[in-house]
Amino acid sequence: MRTSGPLLCIGSGAAFGVMAIFGKLAYGEGATVGTLLAVRFSLAALLFWTLILAGGHGHEVRALRRRDLVAGLALGACGYALQSGCYFFALERIDASLLSLLLYTFPAIVAAAAVAIGRERLDRRRVVALALALSGLVLVVAGAGPGRLDALGAALGLGAACVYSTYILVSDGVTHRVGARLLAALVCTGAAFSLTVGSAALGVLRPGELTTAGCGWLACIALVSTVGAISLFFAGLRRVGPTTASILATVEPVVTVVLAFLAFGETMGPMQLAGGALVLSAVLTLNIRRVRSARVAHAPA
Repeated sequence: MRTSGPLLCIGSGAAFGVMAIFGKLAYGEGATVGTLLAVRFSLAALLFWTLILAGGHGHEVRALRRRDLVAGLALGACGYALQSGCYFFALERIDASLLSLLLYTFPAIVAAAAVAIGRERLDRRRVVALALALSGLVLVVAGAGPGRLDALGAALGLGAACVYSTYILVSDGVTHRVGARLLAALVCTGAAFSLTVGSAALGVLRPGELTTAGCGWLACIALVSTVGAISLFFAGLRRVGPTTASILATVEPVVTVVLAFLAFGETMGPMQLAGGALVLSAVLTLNIRRVRSARVAHAPA
């Protein structure tokens, strides 16, 4: 195992973890959810295609089957666009730290759904992980106290986790046929199209309201928390393997909680911190002996 591998995976988790902070800062500088999403995925798609073509991987594009092209674009236009919409609408209403923990229930949701549809067998490890995740979720939500939790925001956060889990299960077949970076480019392209058109139709695409600082924060989301985070993860994955990479990726919500405290003064009570620890324990339990990672092929998180 190369020393740089774990550092690359941790760097990826940190880059994903800072996304909610960038989003909150962008909202304060005139960004609407529609503007944020359209700019994020349009810029990320452009960068991914540039990296693919500049890196001499044009042959992968030419060899792409039509069904995989359509599937990749559809995954972005439908699944990932909906997941990101739920996430960033939730970010308008609830703390970044709370949202990060709600979203990170997705590995347990994937495990439960995989058992329900017969893809995987129920064993003691999955039962323990599901129990940990559910207990942690209850503590995280209950710890907010009566009257302090925005119910719609929390529901959107959990909705993002559920949609992301569905996206992972549906896209499982495509990920075995299409290279990771090419699939990321297709997903971002599909998401950019549907989110730009949808935001414009709803009247929430208002780039003219952005300040210069707001443009900078949106660029950070695309560069650091999308293209950079995904590229770091793939680089680390090649060195340490999927199991270690998945475990190291759990630094993501920790980074969000710490930065949200430093940037916005967001605090979590002892009950919520305990719940967050249980949620992360569920992720670790699922990945300790896992031979592959859901995050590998579904990295535009």
